[in-house]
Amino acid sequence: MQAPSFGGVKIPSGNGQVIRLPRGASLSDFGDRIDVNPASLVQVMMHLGEMVTATQSLPDETLLLLGEELKYRIEVVSPEDEDRELLESFSIEFGEDDGGEEDLFPRPPVVTVMGHVDHGKTRLLDAIRNTNVVSGEAGGITQHIGAYQVATEVDGEERKITFIDTPGHEAFTAMRARGAQATDIAVLVVAADDGVKPQTAEAIDHAKAADVPIVVAVNKIDVEGADPQKVRAQLTEYGLVAEEYGGDVQFVDISAKQGINIDGLLEAVVLTSDAALDLRANPNQDAQGLAIEAFLDRGRGSTATVLVQRGTLRVGDSIVCGDAYGRVRAMLDENGSNVEVAEPSRPVQVLGLTNVPSAGDNFLVVKDDRVARQIAQQREARERFAQQARSSRRVTMENWQKTLEEGERNELLLLIKGDMSGSVEALEESLLKIDAGGDEVSIRVIGRGVGAITQNDINLAASAEAIIIGFNVRPEGKNSELADRMGVDIRYYSVIYQAIDEVEAAVKGLLKPIYEEVQLGSAEIREIFRVPRIGNIAGSIVRDGVIRRNAKARLIRDGVVISDNLTVESLRRFKEDATEVRDGFECGIGVGYNDIRVEDVIETYEMREKPRD
Repeated sequence: MQAPSFGGVKIPSGNGQVIRLPRGASLSDFGDRIDVNPASLVQVMMHLGEMVTATQSLPDETLLLLGEELKYRIEVVSPEDEDRELLESFSIEFGEDDGGEEDLFPRPPVVTVMGHVDHGKTRLLDAIRNTNVVSGEAGGITQHIGAYQVATEVDGEERKITFIDTPGHEAFTAMRARGAQATDIAVLVVAADDGVKPQTAEAIDHAKAADVPIVVAVNKIDVEGADPQKVRAQLTEYGLVAEEYGGDVQFVDISAKQGINIDGLLEAVVLTSDAALDLRANPNQDAQGLAIEAFLDRGRGSTATVLVQRGTLRVGDSIVCGDAYGRVRAMLDENGSNVEVAEPSRPVQVLGLTNVPSAGDNFLVVKDDRVARQIAQQREARERFAQQARSSRRVTMENWQKTLEEGERNELLLLIKGDMSGSVEALEESLLKIDAGGDEVSIRVIGRGVGAITQNDINLAASAEAIIIGFNVRPEGKNSELADRMGVDIRYYSVIYQAIDEVEAAVKGLLKPIYEEVQLGSAEIREIFRVPRIGNIAGSIVRDGVIRRNAKARLIRDGVVISDNLTVESLRRFKEDATEVRDGFECGIGVGYNDIRVEDVIETYEMREKPRD
């Protein structure tokens, strides 16, 4: 078959051949797979009306467009598949392979507490682990994610339960969803005096999507107006039917504030786990699991809270977590005590990683530091290419000139720094969901990270004219003075409500104002005076409203607009200059337009800014 030609460039047809490319691949990557010079592909893209370089990371749709033109079937490999292929290249299996039946041992259930804001989720966890988290939270809202293991006694036997503490504001929906993915059981907290609220329904959706059993904790039974039976009736509409009504969901009436029936709730969690789930894992394999949270500690360096899902994690193991790697220097439990080993369902803080991973990243133990470093570097490169592809704009021949005239489009650039990776990720997701006025204004996050605001952050923000959002962090050393010198705006927040509200206000400030025309008045021309060096002056009587000096005007003849965009340049009453003349009075009006006739109408108006909804 003859090779198709694109502007004189001949490239062999793919004839439907499948080409697998990673997300964010470039023309060079494509050229390597089909043994074609990338420069030829650049010309093909120009033929298709797209201007790209050979090494530029391309969005998925551009790769698919090129493949379709060259008769190749392009499969963009998902990050999960790419990661699986990467691990297979190192002969590492990550997933559900726990060995044979004889290798499996019972493990504690992992529980996420969900529910509407202010229904008592954090106070419940406070009561369970006998620590005071609420007093340290800004505005009483859980801002960070942690994990805690507690023990309870059921039928004379000690049973352990792991709780994942997730943020309580609706903006952290993504983090609650992630909590559900790492979760065996969801505890839904509903206030007995408040009933089912929008976030309650949202939490139910997350739990059902993750296919986890639900235990309902009906909280605040000690307050006035509490009606636990009403809560049971309301939740029936959402498919949660209490056992006493013939359903399979355990409802437990509690008071987190008074510490009433907390043991009953823990027992219900254990019984639900035993009845609905077969929770077992192999503790004798290399550890694998999930990073629940990560942050940068000034004294200890990168610190990650990880949940071991299978295997046993030991001090001294080489681990890779997302694009971070290292050797486990130390492990700490929820009380800050040193731990030597962590078995399945055990949450621990790990010290020794090279950098801060993202919340939700998988971690696994590998045979040595060299393998860990290679995997982490390849993951980091993959994420960087994918991010470049997401942020790159498609520039075509048609919109090239328009893209150069960027004045038509406003963009709010943000750089987000926080103390916890989960908070940074959730804050970014919330800010990008702000209604930015459609196509008129866009929000773009040019960088994100964990830790104090550094000199590099300020330099990047200065060069890109971006605003730095500091979430529970401050600039290092004298970087605050540097930011002032370079004119970089740094906004500090400890509660996510404020960050969202202020960024939304900033976005609305970037929107071009909407003006509407407001009619001021009209005057009928009765006589025309010719003034040397000035031109014709209209001797008029004001019919309605007011005629103001310097107001905009238009000339109307027989109902037809003869001239628009005129200005009342002069306005006189008899021989005196006037600022304005009201209806019923005569005046002389000069609009800088000579073709005026008797009985023409001069209509004046002004443009007023219209407030946005």
